[in-house]
Amino acid sequence: MKKRTFEWICALLAVTMLCGNFALADAQPDDAIGGILAGMSLRDKLAQMMFFCPRTWKEDPSSDTPAENIRVLNEYTRQYIADHRFGGILLYGENCGDAEQVLRLVADMQAANQEGGGLPMLMAVDQEGGTVSRLGFGTSGTGNMPITATGDPENARAMARVFGEELALLGLNTDFAPVVDINDNPANPVIGVRSFGDDAAVVSEYGCAFMEGLQDTRTIVSLKHFPGHGNTDVDSHTGLPLVDRSHDELMANELVPFKAAIDAGADMVMTAHIQYPQLEKQTYKSLTSGEKIYIPATMSRVILTDILRGELGFDGVIVSDALEMKAISDNYATEDVLAMTINAGVNMLILPAVRDMDMMNQIDTMLTRAVEMAEAGVIDRDLIDDSVRRILALKQRYGVLDHTDFAVTDEAVAVAAEGCGSAEHRQVAWDIACEALTLLKNENDAFPLAVKPGEKTLLLFTASSRAGAAELSMKLLTEMGALPEGATIEGMTIEKDTAEACLAAAKTADHVLMISRAWSSDCLDPATEDGFPVGIVNQVIDDLHAAGKTAVVISCQLPYDAACYPGADAILLTYGSSAMKTAPTAESGEGSAWVPDLPAGICAAFGAVEPTGQLPVNLPKLDEAYHLTDEVLYARGAGANDAAN
Repeated sequence: MKKRTFEWICALLAVTMLCGNFALADAQPDDAIGGILAGMSLRDKLAQMMFFCPRTWKEDPSSDTPAENIRVLNEYTRQYIADHRFGGILLYGENCGDAEQVLRLVADMQAANQEGGGLPMLMAVDQEGGTVSRLGFGTSGTGNMPITATGDPENARAMARVFGEELALLGLNTDFAPVVDINDNPANPVIGVRSFGDDAAVVSEYGCAFMEGLQDTRTIVSLKHFPGHGNTDVDSHTGLPLVDRSHDELMANELVPFKAAIDAGADMVMTAHIQYPQLEKQTYKSLTSGEKIYIPATMSRVILTDILRGELGFDGVIVSDALEMKAISDNYATEDVLAMTINAGVNMLILPAVRDMDMMNQIDTMLTRAVEMAEAGVIDRDLIDDSVRRILALKQRYGVLDHTDFAVTDEAVAVAAEGCGSAEHRQVAWDIACEALTLLKNENDAFPLAVKPGEKTLLLFTASSRAGAAELSMKLLTEMGALPEGATIEGMTIEKDTAEACLAAAKTADHVLMISRAWSSDCLDPATEDGFPVGIVNQVIDDLHAAGKTAVVISCQLPYDAACYPGADAILLTYGSSAMKTAPTAESGEGSAWVPDLPAGICAAFGAVEPTGQLPVNLPKLDEAYHLTDEVLYARGAGANDAAN
């Protein structure tokens, strides 16, 4: 991989202008933390342990008026932040419009908190890259799995630096990344390409490099999701997963990347809302089902204090995953959630997201009830003090406590707008996406397409939200001079009401490039609603062969759908294709984030990029019912060198 340079002087200057007297060295002596703690009320201490999540606003929840995304503070929300003095705020996609808006919103939130006498806050976002990129602008880059496919851990560091630089320009000091879950269950519905792979050593190496890249930009990191979300077949956003592995099995696999990153200096660790019955045997009666369930890692002192703190030696801040997720909210009473998480050793709680006035009031009630339980001894006050010390020490280490000037200058706005999605950052993402492209199969010289002047290539998408990649790809190919004169690209999406039209268009096109997107195991089965397009793609493959043509498929998310198309002559993997309904409308990336994976794959299909990536996971065969099996179809490491020519 060629060496990349970063405009450090420009980035640091921008951060300095934005952050006033931001300090890279420790801001205050340790005894200052004790002084701050001594001056805090119990309510302030508990609020310091909470991430507030204001997503949307609706004053009257019973009205038919749609909720508005919170991108500018109204007076009620501003006063709420001032009154509560939270330890941090977590932004979501609803909060993020463009660089100037996010910069001003973050500064306004910090200023409101400061006006109420609060300490500077952790301003956080989930910016993993790829499918989980909350900023709808700038450089979303690639996710973790394509980075591993490049075979170069330095790409993890480089991509993370891009994210950290852009977050710093916006005043965001905390990134809930990297994901160090091992995706050793191909049926996992929530991790997938968010993982660096299915091998513990590889995930450790790439996870540490990514973490250190963020830290190079003075961004606080959080490993997730402890003790591992990779071996589940339930999404904790919608259900309560269970991993039935022993302590020794977890120590030999899931916990290896966490241990490596902790030893390398991890700042925070995020918990998983997952049952581990071989570790934590305490049970609870589910509010919804009435059945006996195990308490999840988020509430387990065995897992968080005995194992994470004691055995793995983690001395930083433990943060819960979002408490509004169904794994928690459907099963556990709010009071028990508060008491059990804090007593288990969680230092910061990600509160349920605020969407209207009622939720604001519920958050206020939660904080009041937590104070009452602490006063009654239900919540351990020593653990509260320990948590606040850890939070303040983290803020001190990154200079957050010294960041007190939140005025936004025109110059800071200009630097943020130019830096987020800059040409240099986009080039980093593009280079990594190209290096990740993995040619699993190439028979009958099918890849790349042999497009001649004036010919039409049909792009058949199995997901409409990715159709913008066709427009961007044609633009890129034209700029590269890789599109023959008069050649055109047309995109269509395979849906139930367009299937016949897609089949007809494929028969008249000179070339057909089929782009398959699987986001869960249901997408592999043509008998399911999500998997319906698989049957159409296979029919197009048969039609092309009947006409004496070759068939090329691009898998643009989970690589496991490559097993769905045994008749394809060529199969290319991109491992990512974040939503891009329309192409970016300007060089600055306005309108959409810069999402390079799928456009790189399409350009490769036209011969403009050479695929050199290698498969970072074992890819299993499917049985006759399109279910995943234990038999390996393509082994980890497969790639261009293995594809038949």
